Amino acid sequence: MKFAFVFPGQGSQSIGMMHGYSDIPIVHQTFIEASDILHQDFWAIINDNPIDDLNLTINTQPLMLIAGIAVYRAWMSLGGTEPAFMAGHSLAEYTALVASEALTFTDALSLVRFRAQVMQQAVPDGTGGMAAILGLDDDAIRAVCIEVTNNADGESLEPANFNSPGQVVIAGHRNAVSQGIKLAQTKGAKRAVMLPMSIPSHCTLMKSAAQEMYQQLEKIDFKPPRIPIFHNVDVQIHQSDAAIRDSLVKQLYSPVRWADTIQTLAAAGVTHIAECGPGKVLTGLNKRIDRDLHSLALTDSEAIRQAINILK
Repeated sequence: MKFAFVFPGQGSQSIGMMHGYSDIPIVHQTFIEASDILHQDFWAIINDNPIDDLNLTINTQPLMLIAGIAVYRAWMSLGGTEPAFMAGHSLAEYTALVASEALTFTDALSLVRFRAQVMQQAVPDGTGGMAAILGLDDDAIRAVCIEVTNNADGESLEPANFNSPGQVVIAGHRNAVSQGIKLAQTKGAKRAVMLPMSIPSHCTLMKSAAQEMYQQLEKIDFKPPRIPIFHNVDVQIHQSDAAIRDSLVKQLYSPVRWADTIQTLAAAGVTHIAECGPGKVLTGLNKRIDRDLHSLALTDSEAIRQAINILK
């Protein structure tokens, strides 16, 4: 049996999201370790603070990294075996790199905190936006983005996340996103809705952030991943530090090819995919991408134990 781990990114966070793992000591220990590194109480943010604190990008990005690594460590501490492959959705590529020992936890935390800061600074608040479009194929979405950009007087709209067949996220200038929603609806979209995100990820508005990210990544040493990782930007496995850095830089302004990633894992002989982190966002997407794949969500300690028995 060949299985893969996928790590969830921004959007999977929720208050109390680690409650279900409370009987596994390494989970809380991982949060303490991260809080000491970044000098911030992340356990309090997910348990005691207002949800607005949790949803601040500068908090969410390190939190989802911490949560993913905590669950991976829980998996290993309970006797789980290593997956054949890994992938992370957007920011969670950093989680995959830590789990595969290509990147230290300390370096990853500093990188995702920096990533959140430069993304926030790249576009003035209220200028950018993202929207989810359901019920149109990828080519139709690309056509919508091209048409809006051509008529938007210097503003741009692009596909940002190819999440699953019939579910694509678009990103760009806020007015262009609004126009994209209207145009998609006229072309038969079942649903088109603005997302509660001020940062237009995975589009050219992030190029200034990508330049700063490149300079920061140059300071970090990457090792060849012990477990192969399929990267978002090109659905390829990279071993050299230069290629990994390049993928992480391009990821900021390029679409997340999630559907292609899951299909590539299936083509590589993967039969089971486990979502390693809180929530079931990726599990839902994966089921829509390939119904023949067995999808598991490691949402709590019991789910981890059950998955360990399945994936022996």
